[in-house]
Amino acid sequence: MTPRPLAAAALAAPHGFFTREGGVSRGPYASLNCSLSGADDPAAVAENRARAAGALALAPEALVGLTQVHGIAVVTVRAPWPAGAGPAADAMVTDRPGIGLGIVTADCAPVLFADLAAGVVGAAHAGWRGAVGGVLEATLAAMEALGATRAGIAAAVGPCIGADSYEVGPEVHEAVVAATPALARFLNPGRSGRWQFDLGFYCAARLAAAGVRRVAVLPADTAALETRFFSHRRRTLAGGGPIGHQLSVVRLP
Repeated sequence: MTPRPLAAAALAAPHGFFTREGGVSRGPYASLNCSLSGADDPAAVAENRARAAGALALAPEALVGLTQVHGIAVVTVRAPWPAGAGPAADAMVTDRPGIGLGIVTADCAPVLFADLAAGVVGAAHAGWRGAVGGVLEATLAAMEALGATRAGIAAAVGPCIGADSYEVGPEVHEAVVAATPALARFLNPGRSGRWQFDLGFYCAARLAAAGVRRVAVLPADTAALETRFFSHRRRTLAGGGPIGHQLSVVRLP
């Protein structure tokens, strides 16, 4: 079975925001778990990642990933590395055809970028810390270093936790207001001392403010759609336990 990823019309490069459907993993990892760092069967994860790569006409060994750490570091990819050997970073860029840039998420925002005129693509993992810290702007700067222009870059924010599901505390509110006071509108008052944070549209607003003219948001709430997406928040509210991650990939034509 070939998994069917979601796509954004604004992003002309071959890409996909995969759901949890279409894989071989079982139990809490069912079925298209693509995380290399969990306790899922490694053979099942390898098959899942191969299926995702095949859906985008990539060889499995050409799909690269990172050791994601909720930071803002960006890696320029010039050649694939072995599965599971990705550097500690939260974004990648490349100008090399035949390489798929893969980000895994389970509520954080996967953000894919492309400037096809310049022949440059990028991918970022944007949790609230990374988004507030500047991982998206750092990705744009790394793409520019390879010849892309902000006017030529298109970006798509994939499925992530939605505002109705994402209750945050004062530490998030304070960080957002300190970094981007004009974007505090994406924090909606909730229970006393709590806010509902619209992470996906916050990311989109930061990209627009940074000069990206074409930004799409796929507004699927990963925490609310249990049969379609893995979710860290949903797992936490249920008392913990194993969790899988969905994959988002972009490549040059």
